[in-house]
Amino acid sequence: MLVLTADETREHLPFPEMIGAIEKMFKDACQVPLRHVHSVDTPKGNSTWLLMPAWQHGGRLGVKVVAIHPHNRQSGLPALNSTYTLFDASNGQPLAHLDGNEITSRRTAAASALAARFLSRPDADQLLVVGAGRVASLIPDAYRAVREIRKIRIWDVDPNLAMGLAKSLRARGMDAEQVDDLEAAVSESDIVSCATLATRPLIKGEWLRPGMHLDLIGSFTPDMREADDGCFLRSEVYVDTEEAIKKSGDLLSPIQNGALQPSRIRATLSELCRAPGYGRRNSEEITLFKAVGTALEDLAAASLAYDARLLMLGRRPEAAGMPSLPSTR
Repeated sequence: MLVLTADETREHLPFPEMIGAIEKMFKDACQVPLRHVHSVDTPKGNSTWLLMPAWQHGGRLGVKVVAIHPHNRQSGLPALNSTYTLFDASNGQPLAHLDGNEITSRRTAAASALAARFLSRPDADQLLVVGAGRVASLIPDAYRAVREIRKIRIWDVDPNLAMGLAKSLRARGMDAEQVDDLEAAVSESDIVSCATLATRPLIKGEWLRPGMHLDLIGSFTPDMREADDGCFLRSEVYVDTEEAIKKSGDLLSPIQNGALQPSRIRATLSELCRAPGYGRRNSEEITLFKAVGTALEDLAAASLAYDARLLMLGRRPEAAGMPSLPSTR
């Protein structure tokens, strides 16, 4: 059984290859039961443990274990930690233990970019990233794997964080700047990708212009929102999985308020991958993609990293009972 550190996991998950691996997994499909949620008492307070399994018949099985300890912030420790264990589904042999945080953040950005390949205009080159945290920092690289991004704007409630991210992107040769006026930045962008922990809408529907693509990553609980009802009234709406309408405040609230009928959701990411005709139909429509994440993406990423590690060690992935996932290059 291989053990991949955070650096090694990250090294083996380049965005072009990861986007291709996730697309293939959505096309092939796999079993993804509902995540297990457990509340655990600790000496310092309650914690939440998530178990997220997924498997393919005769292929691989994986499970991500996520530990959420909010009180860790008082000790200067991360509030969330996760690990991923990959198995051969045909015989139960453990194959690898990987860094779950790297898998989660990178597959989240990759799935967002995969959706944008179907939903954003082919000539979209102006990107606005709303947020400056871990996932937000990966969005420019992910989107540059599917679109010719020329300009990147960064907005965050903490301008210093946005300035820091813009500076790091410029150091890598990207044209990036921190912005203070969110409304103006939205109006100047072709793609708006939000990765925040906001509990009140940041993006207003009246700001959207024809041809835009709005990507919502952050709202993964009923109490979180990144976009107001107007965004859903004006957009063609897509989701990563059907489970999204049960989890995200960005969908639950518009549905409750009558701004979005579930029947108006045009397609899931799986349907987009299998039938691209579900995607953008013209250059004028506004598209909106809401994701909450799925263990399918975790399994695709973990398999990709494991196969790449085997090749680096001079071993063929087929020896583990499953051929390696293809590259998009």
